[in-house]
Amino acid sequence: MGLLMLPQVILLPFAGMIVDRVSRTKLLIITELVRCILVGILTCLSLLQYLSITTLSIFVVMYGMMNALFQPAYMALRAQVFTEDIRNAALSLTQISQELARLVAPVLGGAMVGLISVGAGFGTVAVLLFISIVVLTFVRVDKPTSKNDTSPVLHNFRHELLGGFIEIRKHPWIWITILAFTIINIGFAGITTILLPWLMKVHLHLSDLSYGLVSSAGAIGAIIAALFYGRKSTHRRGYVAYISVLINSVALACLAFVSTTVGIMMLIAIANGAIMVFALIWEGSLLELVPEESYGRVASLDLFGSWTLLPIGNVMSGWLASWLGGVEAIWLEGTLMFCVALGVLFIPAIRRFN
Repeated sequence: MGLLMLPQVILLPFAGMIVDRVSRTKLLIITELVRCILVGILTCLSLLQYLSITTLSIFVVMYGMMNALFQPAYMALRAQVFTEDIRNAALSLTQISQELARLVAPVLGGAMVGLISVGAGFGTVAVLLFISIVVLTFVRVDKPTSKNDTSPVLHNFRHELLGGFIEIRKHPWIWITILAFTIINIGFAGITTILLPWLMKVHLHLSDLSYGLVSSAGAIGAIIAALFYGRKSTHRRGYVAYISVLINSVALACLAFVSTTVGIMMLIAIANGAIMVFALIWEGSLLELVPEESYGRVASLDLFGSWTLLPIGNVMSGWLASWLGGVEAIWLEGTLMFCVALGVLFIPAIRRFN
């Protein structure tokens, strides 16, 4: 997982320069093609029983490099396609499709690996990536325009690199939120990816089925929130966004005080629904505020800010759980998220954002 994240953290600040200079559709097709080939090679190696940790390490580094290009290009392409008249509904449908994938994919993957083989699972992913490439060929959007298109890339390297930072600095809502979520994401990821599995499996001795039900409840909560948001025209978005983060942090902190599967399901559904509302407001605001020609760089810096401290944060979550105890770590990280969100809500620029 570290090798998967490392190239993304390193490349994301620079990936936006590429995204803002080339056709985003072609870049997505190229990265999907490389990922398809990589997974196809893994399929063959797995079926021939030649897989090794070294092979997987090389694979995840190259896959992470493609992710560093794909994610900001995908976000920038949505900025071109999701015009103002369809923005809320389109963002909601996008998030719903992703949550449905998170709901169904683990079940299909587990069934594929358990009933057939790991190679069959890799092969299925390769086929799905190929379908993605075919679908992307139907997207027709213009290449982003840039004042520096006629100049050599190296000559304008410094200007291009700083362009994203300059654009972010124009909007306090954007740069304050990116800084805040550098910390908030540590608590969110620590609780949901490290401490929640420990809480259910080790501390409460709940079954694997219980964990599956909790995962499904989280996806359902997010889908309901996305459906509701897609039908509304939200006002006072600064308030709504950070109140949603406060609700999310309270729900996650309360995990420390429940002991049943149903209780955990309810809290995770509330937490995921709340953070979904924030995510939709956040992306909608980026689409609205950031010019099309700069969107790739801003999206890259947004992802960089969200991910750069996660490896350290995950280690700190494990250390904190070992030092204080897992239950204490849950409410402490939830409290940290709450305090950061509450502090941001006191900033006038955030409260005024509409």
